[in-house]
Amino acid sequence: MTDPNKPDPNKPDQSATDDDWASAMAEQGDAAPAEDDPWAEALAEQAESEAEEPAAAPASQPEAAGSKVFKPLDKGQGSGAARDLEMVMDIPVKLSVELGRTRITIKQLLELAQGSVIELEGLAGEPMDILINGYLIAQGEVVVVDDKYGIRVTEIITPSERVQKLNR
Repeated sequence: MTDPNKPDPNKPDQSATDDDWASAMAEQGDAAPAEDDPWAEALAEQAESEAEEPAAAPASQPEAAGSKVFKPLDKGQGSGAARDLEMVMDIPVKLSVELGRTRITIKQLLELAQGSVIELEGLAGEPMDILINGYLIAQGEVVVVDDKYGIRVTEIITPSERVQKLNR
């Protein structure tokens, strides 16, 4: 163990090492950095932008984006409404007519053969359901024109009637 009062002759003098460090630090402080600190620049830029912004509404009251994104619908725009409706005219929808429904077991399904008759819940002469994409929108009756089946719409279902039919 070495005595602090008696320096080791093999080690360099501590004061000389301290002087070397001090001179190296002084040289580094005198030299201008080649690149500015990017964090300092970013923080300064943020502080400038925050100082330039006007006082905004509190963050607890978000602004509705609907008024900026969607156009308001005005009843006075006759030509605009027709033009907007034209956008959806070419969208395909699936129309189907339902004669009736029934429930059968898998055994009964496997027993079906050509000529089998399946009894449906609907009665003969009862109007058939017209469905658009699976939603009931009207009722009608079967017609035959030039050896082709068709359906004559007899009743359009109102939204309130649709809800009542769903509850059955």
